[in-house]
Amino acid sequence: MDPVVVGRRVRALREERGISLSTLARLAGVGKATLSGLEHGTRNPTLETLWAVTAQLGVPFTALLAEPAAEPIVHGTAVTATLLEVFTDTDATYELYRMSVAPGVVQTSPAHQPGVTEHITVFAGVLRAGPADAPLTAPAGGHLRWVSDVPHTYAAVGDEEVAASLLLRYPRH
Repeated sequence: MDPVVVGRRVRALREERGISLSTLARLAGVGKATLSGLEHGTRNPTLETLWAVTAQLGVPFTALLAEPAAEPIVHGTAVTATLLEVFTDTDATYELYRMSVAPGVVQTSPAHQPGVTEHITVFAGVLRAGPADAPLTAPAGGHLRWVSDVPHTYAAVGDEEVAASLLLRYPRH
């Protein structure tokens, strides 16, 4: 994922909505200098930062990407996700990722915009994920689903890396 392209998209989306840099930084819970560096392409943002920003802009994560088909890889504290496909229907936009969760680390992600849901199918390992105040657990072969418009976490249970698919559903308003 090219930080310059992502930065240009963040700035364009922010300006389209008439939101100041300071306001977006405050709403997303990121430093103004961090957001400025992101917009100028001088900072390589984390997955958590990008999701916080897109939630406040009211757009799917893929709105920041120039070419979703390029299978960009994004890294968070514990999660590494590769975008596989973006598709839309009349009611929602969907993002499908191949995801791995490293053991020994908990990733906390900010709330997405209202009504966004996450659907995870676990292929290997045991995953604890979901709302930060009530995470769910699924072993290999299991599935988790939650409304992710609240802070949420991802963690591998035990010493094995988790391999999973993640489907995000962004409703159209």
